[in-house]
Parts: sequence; C-alpha cells; structure tokens
Amino acid sequence: MNKKEQYVAAIDIGTTKIVAIVGKKNENGKIEILGLSKAPSKGVKRGVVLNIEETVNAIQTTVEDVQKRSGILFSEVFVGIAGQHIKSMKNRGYIMREAYDDEIKKEEVFRLIEDMHKIHIDIGEEIIHVIPQNFIVDNETGVRSPIGMCGRRLEANFHIVIGQVAAAKNIEKCIRKANLTVKDMILEPLASSDAVLTDDEKEAGVVLVDIGGGTTDVAVYYDNIIRHTAVIPFGGNVVTKDIKEGCAILQRHAEQLKIQYGSALGDIAPEDKVVSIPGISGREPKEISFKSLAYIIQSRMEEIIDAVNFEIQNSGYADKLAAGVVITGGGALLKHLPQLMKFKTAMDVRIGLPNEHLAGTAKNEINQPMYATSVGLIMRGFEYLETYKKSFNAGNSEDYVKPRTVAADQHEEEETFTPPVQEEEKIPLTEKIKSMLSRMFEVEDQPIK
Repeated sequence: MNKKEQYVAAIDIGTTKIVAIVGKKNENGKIEILGLSKAPSKGVKRGVVLNIEETVNAIQTTVEDVQKRSGILFSEVFVGIAGQHIKSMKNRGYIMREAYDDEIKKEEVFRLIEDMHKIHIDIGEEIIHVIPQNFIVDNETGVRSPIGMCGRRLEANFHIVIGQVAAAKNIEKCIRKANLTVKDMILEPLASSDAVLTDDEKEAGVVLVDIGGGTTDVAVYYDNIIRHTAVIPFGGNVVTKDIKEGCAILQRHAEQLKIQYGSALGDIAPEDKVVSIPGISGREPKEISFKSLAYIIQSRMEEIIDAVNFEIQNSGYADKLAAGVVITGGGALLKHLPQLMKFKTAMDVRIGLPNEHLAGTAKNEINQPMYATSVGLIMRGFEYLETYKKSFNAGNSEDYVKPRTVAADQHEEEETFTPPVQEEEKIPLTEKIKSMLSRMFEVEDQPIK
C-alpha cells in the first residue's frame, strides 16, 4: 500500500502564545506531531485580537519555523476561536411531518439543524457551532438518532455557540495576511476536550477547565454529549498582574515567581522561605516570602474557580458529573491547583494531558497541558477532512498540505508555493451539515470491550 499521506496544520492564537503545529495520522489512528513552534503573543488580549500587525508577525514567525522543522509547506490551517465574546445558548426546534407512517430521513434531520442557523441573534454576532443534544419523536424523548423512526412531530434540543463577527473576521484577517487560509474555525474548549478527555469521562459526566493566559474555557459533558460551554474572561495573566502589583515588582519577575515558586494554597506554603528579587534599575533587592506569594495566588485562583462553579451550576448538570473536573492549559501547572479545585468544587480533579491520542517521537515534548488546544485542533482537523472528504471532488482533490523539503539555503523567489484554488473547494453550509449527519447516524453500535 502506497497510500498518500495526509497532513493537517493548525494555529492556536492565544493571549500569551501563538502555536503553529502540523501533524499526521499513523496506521493506528493516532496523531503524530511532525512539527511545533510557538512565539510570544503580544497583539491578543483575553482571546481577542487587538493588534493585527503584531499577531500577523507572530503567526508568520511560527509558521516559517514549523515549516522548516517539519519540511512541510501548507496553505490552509484550522484555527481556534475563544475570547470573552463567546457565549452559548440552548434552543429547541421542531418540524411537522406530512405522513406519520413514513420513516424519518436524514434530509428532515438536516432541515431541523439548518433551521437553527436562522434563529434570531444580536446584531454583530454569528453562530459558530450548532450541536444536537437529543431528539424527540412525538412523545418519545431522549432519542439519539431519529432516522428510520416513524412519527408526526420531530423535535430536537440544541446547544448553540455564538461569537462576535468582528472577532472572527479579525482572526481570519491575521491568517490571510500571513498568506494562509482558514479551513475551519473551531471553538477552543471543544478542541481541548478532544485532546484530554476520555470517552468514559464524557459518558459519566465531566467538566473541562482550560486555564489559558487571558481566558478560562469551560466545557461540560454528560452522556457523551456537550451540554454547556463558556469562556471566562480571565486566566493566568491576572494572577501574574496581582503578584506584580502586590509585591511591587516587574512583570517578568512576577511571571517567574508564579512558575517557579508559586502555590495555590497559602496555608501549606512554608513560612520561613523567601525569594530575593532584583531591585528595579539598581535599587535594593526585595525579599518575598513563599507564604505571602501563595496567598496572593490563592485569592485570584479562588475567584476563577468560583466563576467555573457558576458555569457548572448554570449548565444544569452539577449533580451528574461523576468524573469530576479535568484542568488543562498552561495554568494547570500551578502547584497545588488540583487540591484547591477539589476543595472548592467538592469533585474529583485531575490534570489533563494531550497524551490520549498522541504517538511518535515528539509525544513527550508535546504532552503538556499548554498544548492541549493545539493537539485538539489537529484532531478536529482530521475529523473535518474525514467527514467532508467526499465533497472534495469525490475525494480526488489534492491534500491541502503538501509534503516538500524546505532547503535551508533556498531563496523565496526560486521556490514559490501556490495554494489550491479555494473557490473550487468551498463547501456550502448545507453540504457540510449533510455530510456531518451521514457520519453521525451511520455509526453502528459497537460491542463493549
């Protein structure tokens, strides 16, 4: 078998870092990361692009680096979207069928889902995801797949994710200015969930808490279905800011303190240990005790956890989350955070690493909470391609990323890369939903292993 390999590239635009990543699937269905590069993010605040130029520069830096590392040039990428503008809502829709005796067809389910894209939302907003929760056929509730059933009234409950048009357009503009094209935009909590949560956790009920630099993403799963999503508009950066202001030190020293000596539990921090911080511009160095540092961190982390608790209660599934909480993102590395989270939520807590679906030599390097979203974007990218590959000219079109060797001494004018023509590959929304439904409802029940 000399099957052509397919590659997926993704860009995670975060508040503290921008990550470019490219990967492939091996014969066992695991993800192999072929290249990863990150650069400081200076043009993004709380998940929203505020400085186009600085963001574009960071994207270009990471993309050029990852292309050299992997030897793969790509023209299209999957991109994550988060930020304080993201919100979710629940909605119910229904259609009345003409004949009671006829079986429900995919097209009818598709029409029901498509109707959700027409619901009223505020000016300047757009629908990012429409996720079916469950279906109701006449009075029969809790139906997973209504196709093939008979009934007069087909209903469904939906989870709808909404974001600001301007925020999405700014992300697209940054990608376009970096000479790339957005293949699909994916809600970051969903990507992180794919990377770190197990199927058992999703079935039992679990909360994913992705603590980034500027935002904290929350996703609630129960019975293998996403039930609630939210983006809390603060993350690890506010902890650093509190240390900076509370100890009257520089930002970089505050960040270093948090990472090296910080703890989320002030009561167990040693009282007799201090750390010396260099004075500003030749002034006397400052001594900061571990205990006071821990109390500063704890007070802010408790505020973040309280906001997470509010979202858990707001989901309506607080008493059904048997698998507890999984924390990931760069903020998950804060010492004693799982203990504080367990105390505040009264649920089991573990740190989520993106190792569930990883393979290859780079597995250990990538297996860190801060790369959960990046790995999840790659996974969602492959899912996207597998779902819609029949639409890509019956699967005969070229892969959108092409493996080619990047010579170190090559000049740009000698070697240019022409991306595929986008107009021919553009898939209408209706075709996307039809393909998604085909995949959703044609999976046969698997025996329990």
